[in-house]
Parts: sequence; structure tokens; C-alpha cells
Amino acid sequence: MSQNKQMMCDCDVIHEDVVERVRGAMPDGKNFYDLANLYKMFSDYTRVRILWALSCEEMCVCDLAVLLGMTKSAISHQLKSLRLANLVKYNKQGKVVYYSLADEHVKDIFVQGFEHIRE
Repeated sequence: MSQNKQMMCDCDVIHEDVVERVRGAMPDGKNFYDLANLYKMFSDYTRVRILWALSCEEMCVCDLAVLLGMTKSAISHQLKSLRLANLVKYNKQGKVVYYSLADEHVKDIFVQGFEHIRE
């Protein structure tokens, strides 16, 4: 028997009580759309490295560019996407703009992702 067949039900019974409980708890479509967009931000190699760096310490664009071996323009472009997704925030001190994670939730998502892939 193939592995796919083993993973599928071999009946047509609908467990209506289960379906209704889950349907009642299910968030609306906009919440799923927003969550999918949040996870899209974590699907880019550069953005993930930026988030990792910012999980360690607040950094400016110049420092991130040197750390990641990229141009300031490329880093700024990714930071804008991360900022619009509310994953990073910035703090301007004189001429220098420092970026950090928006809140602890962002770090938690990041840490849990690493824990999951290392299991």
C-alpha cells in the first residue's frame, strides 16, 4: 500500500460535531490572509538574516549592509518591507537610523521557527 493511501481515510463518514466545533472556532478569512502575508515576510533569505541580526541587537542600515555583505540600498528596501509588515521599527538618533524588532512577538516567532527546524 502506498504511503499516500495509508494517510487517507478509507471511509466517507463526516464527523459533523468535529467539523462544527472547528468551524465555530475558525477565524475569519481576513485573519488568514493577514497571517499568510506575515509568513511571506519570513520566506525571503535576506529578510530572515536581517531579522536574525535585529533579534541580537539594534542596528543601523550601514552596519546591516556590512554584516550581510549587501548594499545599503538593498538593505533599506528589505527594511521597508519589514517595517510595513510591522516586524521592525526604527529610532532616529541624529543622522543615524537604528532598526530593531517591532516587539517580542517577532522574536518569539523567529526563535520558534529555529527550534522547529532544529528538531
